[in-house]
Amino acid sequence: MLFMLAKRHLNTSAKLKSLLIFLLLIFGYLQYKLWIAEGKVQDLWFLEQRIAHLEKENSVLNQRNNGLSAEVDNLKGGLEVVELKARQELGWIGEDETFFQFIYPDNEP
Repeated sequence: MLFMLAKRHLNTSAKLKSLLIFLLLIFGYLQYKLWIAEGKVQDLWFLEQRIAHLEKENSVLNQRNNGLSAEVDNLKGGLEVVELKARQELGWIGEDETFFQFIYPDNEP
């Protein structure tokens, strides 16, 4: 009877050792995949930082696009804006207007 209990204990102990070794191997493999292999945690952190940077950049570009869209709407809707742009950027002068140019001497403001 004692011999059978000892034999059973040895079988159980051997099974537990093999199970423990198997679980340690799986744990080691999963740690390798997590920290070292392709798709590791550091790659995830890098991609999260890149996403945050790109979202900030997109926000700035969206604000610029909204400003340009508003300017396009103004140009489509009002002649005053077109006239102002022509005066500032092209030097346009209206039909009933007179252009005066003041030239100061070099030593006066």
